[in-house]
Amino acid sequence: MLTSTQKHVLHCCLLFTVIVFFEIFTGAVKVLPDETANIDPWLRYGAIGTIILYTLRLITFLPLPQVLFNFAGLILYNAFPDKVTLKGSPLLAPFICIRIVTRGDYPQLVRSNVARNMNKCTETGLENFLIEVVTDKPLNLAPHRRVREVVVPSTYKTRSGALFKARALQYCLEDGVSMVTDNDWIVHLDEETLLTENSVRGILNFVIDGKHHFGQGLITYANEDVVNWVTTLADSFRVADDMGKLRLQFTLFHKPLFSWKGSFVVTQVGAEKQVSFDNGLDGSVAEDCYFAMKAYKLGYSFNFVEGEMWEKSPFTLWDFVQQRKRWLQGILLVVHSDGIPLWHKLLLAISCYSWVTLPLSTSNVILAGLCPIPCPAIIDFICAFIGAVNIYMYVFGVVKSFSLYRFGMLRFILCICGALSTIPFNIIIENVAVIWGLFGKKHKFYVVNKNVLPPIDV
Repeated sequence: MLTSTQKHVLHCCLLFTVIVFFEIFTGAVKVLPDETANIDPWLRYGAIGTIILYTLRLITFLPLPQVLFNFAGLILYNAFPDKVTLKGSPLLAPFICIRIVTRGDYPQLVRSNVARNMNKCTETGLENFLIEVVTDKPLNLAPHRRVREVVVPSTYKTRSGALFKARALQYCLEDGVSMVTDNDWIVHLDEETLLTENSVRGILNFVIDGKHHFGQGLITYANEDVVNWVTTLADSFRVADDMGKLRLQFTLFHKPLFSWKGSFVVTQVGAEKQVSFDNGLDGSVAEDCYFAMKAYKLGYSFNFVEGEMWEKSPFTLWDFVQQRKRWLQGILLVVHSDGIPLWHKLLLAISCYSWVTLPLSTSNVILAGLCPIPCPAIIDFICAFIGAVNIYMYVFGVVKSFSLYRFGMLRFILCICGALSTIPFNIIIENVAVIWGLFGKKHKFYVVNKNVLPPIDV
């Protein structure tokens, strides 16, 4: 059985192999004579056509900052760490509130996950904790000394008019509602998020250390029964994004340079209150993104939390598109908000606009063959590098999410091939989400279906 270091070395070798292969395969590294070198685009396409073609080629550089962060994060830190080891006794840990926010549409799911998460906490040795379920609709959870149900009144309004999940999160911080002190900690989960032993240990290490105000860890999507293989394989990219870009920004810089996600979030109560979720409409669609940028502006520090939690990818393609559309619209609202200085959201803005311009970037796939143009070698090299790293992230996401011992070699290889085959699908979905998001209503919060459906085989 390979050690974690050996796995990491093999992963690094595979990443470099994919990059070299892609550089040669795309012609960025010239092996054969370059036929485009003799093309004069000004004569062939005219001035306007040439400017458009070169502009479209340069747009593909927008993802470069996050690609570099993903590349560095996947290389510099062990991508296959060993089991998390506790660095202190759970008995010495401060009070931890595990907060789950829900609309209340799926009460059975919430009840089941509350029970599973509580069992996982007690099995790991966590003693000083409470599971708090914040809901818009009463769930009538069974009374338990470690469970608290908080129903957000329909009449409750925040000072800035925050809506949706931000409104519920802010209600929990109000005097007379909150039961935690400034020195306590909150673990934010979505209603479908499941704790693991490693994640509980990672949270304990983070709060016992106490050096940073906010933390976040890895979420994987291929655990237990896979409901929709297409969306799950497409989400393998997000797993690699957690282990690359997100891990690097928190471990090396301790700042949310590219923002963060709204689940598997660990916060110190006093710091969360100072930042708050009462950030108006601009901070209501992607409340997690706005919160991170505001905390960055206020000078709070972040770190990566060891371990992983489990979630499931959207069960239908419709929910998958809606989810991506909401993310795009919410991040755009943050990027354009006057409440966050440009310096603090610069990398987020570049990343966001690399997403917004995806339809233009995608057109290069067709135009490169129909309208070839000569480019400096460095431009071709960087474009191929961006493509290679992004493709490899699907491979890594599968390797990280699917256990070779659970699936066997054949199914494991098929999962990798399946993830690569979902790339065209993912590009189409993202393009649809971008176009729909740009022209659709912005201040809308779509919640994906959480009822488990029969598995969809591919």
